[in-house]
Amino acid sequence: DTHLDLPLADASVRREANWSALMIEAWYYDIPPVTRTYVTLCFATTLACALDIISPLSLYFNARAICSKFQVWRLFTNFLFFGPFGLDFLFHMFFLVRYSRLLEEGCFRMRTADFLFMLLFGATLMTLIAPFINIQFLGSSLTFMMVYVWGRRNESVRMSFLGLFQFTAPYLPWVLLAFSVLLSHSPTVDLIGIGVGHMYYFLEDVLPLMPAGGMRGS
Repeated sequence: DTHLDLPLADASVRREANWSALMIEAWYYDIPPVTRTYVTLCFATTLACALDIISPLSLYFNARAICSKFQVWRLFTNFLFFGPFGLDFLFHMFFLVRYSRLLEEGCFRMRTADFLFMLLFGATLMTLIAPFINIQFLGSSLTFMMVYVWGRRNESVRMSFLGLFQFTAPYLPWVLLAFSVLLSHSPTVDLIGIGVGHMYYFLEDVLPLMPAGGMRGS
């Protein structure tokens, strides 16, 4: 009987593995295109580093290397590396997928070009800031910018932090910042994301409603 049960057990394991693979594939292709592309590039970059195909030293933002050695790829790759595989990497990917997806499927639905413009706007400002504050990787700042913009555009959404207390969405970046500080992390990266996110939100959502007209004219 034991010998008869083994093929059945193997078939059951294979079915479960195939089902899990199909679920992951369906989840992956359900992610909107811009978010899916960004997350895929982040994962591929981290995998390449884990396999020693490339080194993080060739990815980080280095103004001198960009200007004098023409290593222009650093302008892009510094947004793709969130550290080695581990809990911290999973934490960053969770927030990146969640809030990039919420923006792309929410207020930027059917407006892919506008979503790309927001990311380009944020990445450009962060790149201009980076040489003055010695920041090597800016992916976390870009994620924080997306969290900030989503929070400001969903002011009535109520949230809970670890079940300890409730707050509305605009306070989410500040709650995450406080939590990061409690874990002894530098607040600089998060503050850059909040600052750039607020600048985008002000120019895009606040200024056009002011009497003078704003970014898009009156």
